[in-house]
This record gives sequence, C-alpha cells and structure tokens, in this order.
Amino acid sequence: MQNYLDSNLPLVDSGDRPYVDLEITDEYIVREFGQNIDPIELMWHRDNEDRVVEVLNAGNGWQFQYDEKLPTKLKPNSRISILKHEWHRLWKGEGKLLLKIYKE
Repeated sequence: MQNYLDSNLPLVDSGDRPYVDLEITDEYIVREFGQNIDPIELMWHRDNEDRVVEVLNAGNGWQFQYDEKLPTKLKPNSRISILKHEWHRLWKGEGKLLLKIYKE
C-alpha cells in the first residue's frame, strides 16, 4: 500500500525533512535533496498552493511524477507547474537535486 502525505509532512513528527532549504525569500525557495537521501523519504504529497519549480541541478536520473502519469527525467533549466493539492512525487537519482520553487 502506498503512503500518502499532505503538505510535505513527515511520517513521524520529528521535524526532519528529506531536503534542506538553502535560501528562502518572499518570491522563492532554493531547496536541495542530497545524494544520501533514503528513497523511501520521497513520498507522494500535495502542496497548499500552486507552484512552479525550476530545476537548477538534476544530478543524474532524478525524476518527477504527477499522479497517474509516468515519471519524467528532470533536466537543468526545465520548469514544472504543480497545481494546489495536485498529487506528485520525486524519484531519487544519483548526486544532488537542486530546485528553485516559486509559490504562486
């Protein structure tokens, strides 16, 4: 059975997240997913606002998946639009993944 989370909440209320926010402004967040992350931490989730995600560095093999769609490989300088409450997830690749997230 698949675990589903809402609003990027961790399974255990430990405060731990599978990412580190490197920069936070009123316009965007720069978020890094490390190469040593356990893939089980990259769970299906929804966000409470529309987002546009710009891929700054995709390492090798990182993928993004919308609900009921096949995963697509992330490429530097590409953008992904995610609607409020739309189910989505990441699939781990090699190296670090660096994203710039614009909240709409």
